[in-house]
Amino acid sequence: EVFSNTYDPSPLQDICVVVLEPHNALFVNGKFCKNPSLTTVDDFFLSGFQVPRSTANPMDSNVTQVTVDLIPGLSISLARINYGIGGLNPPHIHPRGTEVLLVLEGTLYLGFVTSNQLNNTFFEKVIHPGDVFIFPIGMIHFQLNIGKTNAVAISSLSSQNPGVITVANALFNAKPHISPEVLAKGFQVDEKLVETLQKKFWSHN
Repeated sequence: EVFSNTYDPSPLQDICVVVLEPHNALFVNGKFCKNPSLTTVDDFFLSGFQVPRSTANPMDSNVTQVTVDLIPGLSISLARINYGIGGLNPPHIHPRGTEVLLVLEGTLYLGFVTSNQLNNTFFEKVIHPGDVFIFPIGMIHFQLNIGKTNAVAISSLSSQNPGVITVANALFNAKPHISPEVLAKGFQVDEKLVETLQKKFWSHN
């Protein structure tokens, strides 16, 4: 038997400040990088991240991701999550990164589900300002604001490109649509219910 594990490659230089134009650039870890000698302090800086984001959408939440498009010197990932009252960051997966969540305001009910290997064990917890919670790489997880006020959390992920798969969106808003017969049998529900779900506007993050 042969086993294989893959992760983001280790950096081959001190810094990689991403550039859109590859002229006179180095290709490192899947991105074109500015010549390190031309790097400035502003390549590592972003202002305005504390500004509240609108949660006026079906999930009553808003995820503001910080990517290399906003901070060219970024080598991990960061996100600010705003939750309205009852706001949900719906079940999703980061296929390439472990997530660390820090609650700044409000009360969140959250959890993750392990793979078949651990019998789909569900770990759940209610956390408060100052609490930190870890979502292991590749596990389905969510956060729900159960408090009486808006909530805010900061999320950091261990990859510069962790990816996100919002479960409901991926299954019911795939393009082209997954056959209703497949989803109906997979979820053991009627095909009409699947067709109804496919007609809904699933979009978050």
